[in-house]
Amino acid sequence: QLQLVESGGGLVQPGGSLRLSCVLSGSSLDYYAIGWFRQAPGKEREGVSCISRSGIDTNYADSVKGRFTISRDNAKNTVYLQMNRVKPEDTAAYYCAVRFGVQSLNSSWYGGPWGQGTQVTVSS
Repeated sequence: QLQLVESGGGLVQPGGSLRLSCVLSGSSLDYYAIGWFRQAPGKEREGVSCISRSGIDTNYADSVKGRFTISRDNAKNTVYLQMNRVKPEDTAAYYCAVRFGVQSLNSSWYGGPWGQGTQVTVSS
């Protein structure tokens, strides 16, 4: 049974950095493309970044491009999201998801499972 566990969230000041982790259990990560998503209160879930199975291809939402970096370590079954120069509008619960095939920023392309998420709060 697939399970995803996100971690690394917390309270950070504007301009600061965080690194989120997503660990997959129940299968090998190298079968999947992975996406990071976020959802703020009262808003729809939005795609933040995604990475191909090979790790060569990555995509970013315009709002995070140049500030966030996605990476993967298949040996550790872990995907990372390095968040730099964070802004208050980055405040949200962050989730990861996996899918077969091409990576995507569209959350409806991911059938689950979804982890419990990790909360990121950017505030001074």
